[in-house]
Amino acid sequence: MKEIAIIGPTASGKSDLALQIAQKHNAYILTLDSLSIYKEINIASAKPSAEELAHVRHFGINQLTPNEHFSVATFIELYHDASRQANQDNKNLLIVGGTGFYLKSLLTGLSEVPSISDATRIASNRILSDPEKAYAILYKADQDYMHSIKPNDTYRIEKMLQLYLETSKTPSEWFKQHPSKPIIDNIPLFEIDIDRKMLRERIKVRTSKMVDMGLIDEISHLEHRYTRLANSMKAIGIVEVLDYLDGFVSREEMIELIATHTAQLAKRQQTFNRNQFTDKKVLAAEKIEKEAEKIFA
Repeated sequence: MKEIAIIGPTASGKSDLALQIAQKHNAYILTLDSLSIYKEINIASAKPSAEELAHVRHFGINQLTPNEHFSVATFIELYHDASRQANQDNKNLLIVGGTGFYLKSLLTGLSEVPSISDATRIASNRILSDPEKAYAILYKADQDYMHSIKPNDTYRIEKMLQLYLETSKTPSEWFKQHPSKPIIDNIPLFEIDIDRKMLRERIKVRTSKMVDMGLIDEISHLEHRYTRLANSMKAIGIVEVLDYLDGFVSREEMIELIATHTAQLAKRQQTFNRNQFTDKKVLAAEKIEKEAEKIFA
């Protein structure tokens, strides 16, 4: 089995390129995306169509219901599953990352974490009843580490509090003693090179197309079934539709806001990729396809 990874901002054409390469070179696709992983979020996530998914086996798509939680560990498990299946079926593997953070985690790995006892869970739940107190305890104990965690990031606060209570070690102390190990080594990495003006135009066109395809109805269904409390309902393309349904913005303003916020996300993704992935080739899509041909030959 051979592997390559392709990254790039949202709407840069990663999915189409991945499908072309996978079909041509006998590959499965692992998608690293924070919305495509959910069932029922089809239009808002801009995931491949059912027909496209039928042509190439995908991992990381339609894995969870919109009210289920996932973490980096989820994508690591998906990678192991995809890699094992590809080896078993004599396939190659193409990793496509819209969310570069997940790919970065595969390249750097995760630190070992201890088993959490029932007593620790009870104690942490008691403290977490006052989120500000929980954050303050951790911040006082380990300011350097907690500086990177926002006070409203309840999931990570809970995990770090459980770690602290279970081991009596600060997160910094624990992770220093238990360094992470890479999950993937020496994978060819390509980033799609796309002009910013062209990218903004693609985002506008895609946004209008999503609305025409029934984005508003999709979000209405999701809200009715899962409420607005699920983390997935806070994503770009969903919150703007909810504002429209609430009457806060017009349909035209909703479309403009989705396009603007998506463009801002794309810029953040490009910045992350530039700073976090130094050993990569930045090429136009057609050149990446040629490079893939050399690797998979």
